Amino acid sequence: MQWRRHLAGLIFSCVFVVSYFTNKFVLSVLKFTYPTLFQGWQTFIGSVLLLLSGKLGWVEMSRITRSAALSWLPASFLFVGNIYAGSRALSRIDIPFFFTLQNSSHVVSFIILKVVHREKLHRLRLVSVCLMLLSAINLPHYDPQFDYRGYLWAVGHLVCIGAYRVFQVHYRPSNLSDLEQHCINYLFSVLLLGIAAHPTGDLMAALEFPSLQSHTFHGGCCASALLGFLLLMATARLKSGLSLEHFGVWIFLSKVTAMCLSPFIFDMNVNTPSLICVLLSHVGEALLVYSDRESQTP
Repeated sequence: MQWRRHLAGLIFSCVFVVSYFTNKFVLSVLKFTYPTLFQGWQTFIGSVLLLLSGKLGWVEMSRITRSAALSWLPASFLFVGNIYAGSRALSRIDIPFFFTLQNSSHVVSFIILKVVHREKLHRLRLVSVCLMLLSAINLPHYDPQFDYRGYLWAVGHLVCIGAYRVFQVHYRPSNLSDLEQHCINYLFSVLLLGIAAHPTGDLMAALEFPSLQSHTFHGGCCASALLGFLLLMATARLKSGLSLEHFGVWIFLSKVTAMCLSPFIFDMNVNTPSLICVLLSHVGEALLVYSDRESQTP
């Protein structure tokens, strides 16, 4: 059984890395910066494949009631904000810096938990949160390719992730599984992003996109949608066999792998101070994962 868990973790890591690289390639290299269309396409394919998998019995999905779907809508709003702002930020920020900023979403979660639920932070958790926060605050000062809009979108991205994480733990309907939650997220995203595509001008601009007829562009978009679905399936499979603390370990390892490989795939400009910010942020994330595992140890 242990080797199956390791295999599921390795598959998850591979899909995680390739998925982020593919999205980065389409958004930055091909410069397809139309998030309402890009994310709408991904969530449309994801919802179709997820519903089809449920119909064929490949995954367990129950009928979603109207009341459960309505109670989950606040999380779906946060999900749309997460993927929209995340696409904007990823198109302008290198992957190591993107993950450094994304890590500070834990700060948002802890602030909400402290203010709303009056939860106490263990000392190790407090140290980890401070490291991630300080790294994110200092990174813009040392980023040699600082992009104001990219960092502004990253702030929106991390706020949505942090709030979504709290909502998922403390307000999730008990009758919704993770896959059912994502099904609602996908369907709501398709509806909202589809409505927003024309008013934002993305639809008309995309029709004049230079690479629209390129096979590389078509392949990248199809791969990004398929990989997004595969990442969801790999995540669900890994979560079902591991505790949340062990799942956090695989998330951490996947991020580190993506950061180490990204300089070999994409052009990057990194200096020593910005690299220190990246390292400190992920030291903080490692401490957070360790503190979660320690708190669950009997």
